[in-house]
Amino acid sequence: MELRHLQHFVAVAEDQHFTRAAERLMVSQSGLSSSIRALERELQAPLFVRTTRRVTLTEAGRALLGEAERVLAQVRAAHDAVAAVQGLLRGTLSLGTEQCIAGVHVAKLLIAFRRRHPDVEIRLRQAGSGALAEEVAAGRLDLAFAVKTQPDSDQLRSVPLTSEPMTVLCHPAHHLATSAVVTPEDLGGEAFVDFHPDWGPRRITDAAFAEAGVRRTVTLEVSDVHSLLELVGAGLGIAVVPRHFGLKREAAGLTSLLLKDAGDAPYETVAMLPPPDATSPAARALMALLEASEDEH
Repeated sequence: MELRHLQHFVAVAEDQHFTRAAERLMVSQSGLSSSIRALERELQAPLFVRTTRRVTLTEAGRALLGEAERVLAQVRAAHDAVAAVQGLLRGTLSLGTEQCIAGVHVAKLLIAFRRRHPDVEIRLRQAGSGALAEEVAAGRLDLAFAVKTQPDSDQLRSVPLTSEPMTVLCHPAHHLATSAVVTPEDLGGEAFVDFHPDWGPRRITDAAFAEAGVRRTVTLEVSDVHSLLELVGAGLGIAVVPRHFGLKREAAGLTSLLLKDAGDAPYETVAMLPPPDATSPAARALMALLEASEDEH
């Protein structure tokens, strides 16, 4: 099994199209098809279901994809490690982050990183914490800043950044606005504005209300902080968010209430990384910068 076969396989799986994958890889479509057929012959299993419009993975293909991504990530890490020993930091830093993550200023951190390591290409992906954890574990991301929603494992470890309580945002004219503190029981029957289920704050809130035995209804589901604040500001619902959203709610003219008795599900943000021996030199360099900035404060 050759590395180029795995590279070709992953590209086709990502693009779900032979022509697009061939163009991205800058190889002929016939050469790409031949590479995939050679891999299928070696594994004695079809990897794709081919149609005139797209290709999809077979069960065997899905089983291979995760392993292929991990192998290719280890190869990239090996190249980067050799360059680091030679005093060079090159290659790619693939970073994931959830929106408005607490405990790290991503833009400032990347500016400092680029100044020190101009030969490293930075790639940034924004997604929910669950998806980010999967991508770090699969080797598609070097690290990610996210909300901790699962325990550490053989493929994923977490470095704590910060922890904070959850608060409730509402319109100043809302009947709860005069309360300084509320509980999940006080919020039963309210209409909620919230993020998609994969987002860290949503996961924390769902767990807290489930533990309290309170059913809640998310009537408005959004994928960005601005929309959430705008909808709450329009009086269309209330939102449960981490405390650091308070700075944004002040600009939006909203009222913030402390949420008490919300169970044992703190909003804890972490840096998610692979095991130490699989962590890329670029990821280690970024974490060193983050630790240095924390020491300065």
